[in-house]
Amino acid sequence: MGEITSEPIFQKPEKIPEKLRDFKKQPEEKSLEKCIYCQGNNVVKRGTRKKRLETIQLYICKDCNKTFTGQKVKGKKYPLKTILDAISFYNTGFSLEESCNLIKENYGIDIKKSSLSDWVEEFESLCTYVRMRKHGKELFTPNQIIQDVKLFHRQVFNFRYHKAKTALILQEYKHQRFEPLREFLESIAVDCPHQYFKEGIRSSEIKTNFDLSQVIIKEKQNFATRIANLVLQAVNDNKQRHEMLQRFMLANDSVTIAAEVPIYMNNDDLEHMKNALKFQIPLRLDSVLTGHIDLIQIRNGAVHLLDFKPNASKQKPIDQLTLYALALSRLTGLRMYDFKCAWFDDKNYYEFFPLHVVYKLRKRPRISKDQTSLNQNKFKEEN
Repeated sequence: MGEITSEPIFQKPEKIPEKLRDFKKQPEEKSLEKCIYCQGNNVVKRGTRKKRLETIQLYICKDCNKTFTGQKVKGKKYPLKTILDAISFYNTGFSLEESCNLIKENYGIDIKKSSLSDWVEEFESLCTYVRMRKHGKELFTPNQIIQDVKLFHRQVFNFRYHKAKTALILQEYKHQRFEPLREFLESIAVDCPHQYFKEGIRSSEIKTNFDLSQVIIKEKQNFATRIANLVLQAVNDNKQRHEMLQRFMLANDSVTIAAEVPIYMNNDDLEHMKNALKFQIPLRLDSVLTGHIDLIQIRNGAVHLLDFKPNASKQKPIDQLTLYALALSRLTGLRMYDFKCAWFDDKNYYEFFPLHVVYKLRKRPRISKDQTSLNQNKFKEEN
């Protein structure tokens, strides 16, 4: 069963019981890819530097022989993670004083309200929810604003849903048709079929052969890459990357409404989409297909399904994201037309329409000028 918790989501993560660790271990933390001075690739770790409140990893470039840290945010007295968590507490609805007290409680670090106020202003260009914060507080208390549910699906997934942000976004006319998505997110805490996720097939394990002939992948830079570039500087353990990025985007940007969203579908769902919607899905399921969407956003009149992929430029999870969109379409009744999918890291963002993967436009027969003239004359004679 999913367990609902009202505790602040930015506390230190709990240890996962041994019996739930039946998944592949993440790779060990790697050194930086490039030198910040010469852009060389010959970079290795070189000890650490102790500061008053944290220990910083140092790197050395063997090409230019310069030593540097991995953080691009410089000149801060406090650890970057502490700064980001303080901003997150504030944007979750706590006052400046309450947010400072929570940092003290979680990290044992005293910060001043004036310092936090300065950080909120400094990072406002990325933390755009601050403009919606007042209205969100009118709808929910800080402990209610983000619903946090632990899902024990082979491993522990922390499903999170920003109730205030979703309500405010759906007030816009162009987004009102996405109300079924909110109803689905609201139902997960009490109506998620957890047995499917313990017995079913994970979408990341499925091999498909989708026709990608009409799929256009757009590469861009946007808020997701900029936020990832900021947040990942505060992550020392690669195993924490997804968790911290999801929490920060959910609390601070103005479009991310949910994280680690469970989805599922069976072969009957596939057959309906093949027969009724004429979708080309080269797949047959012998059991339920399951998955968890990293991030869901609502913006610009569309529902965006995002997957954080380190080294995104070397990956192409089109099949996996398309299956996510198909399943969410069946669970919510929203059209595939309403979805966009993307994968990203701190440098790259790749976007495509999943509808173009499963539905192909038919080529219209070319009509000659003589045939067009003949049809026009025939129309005039009949009328």
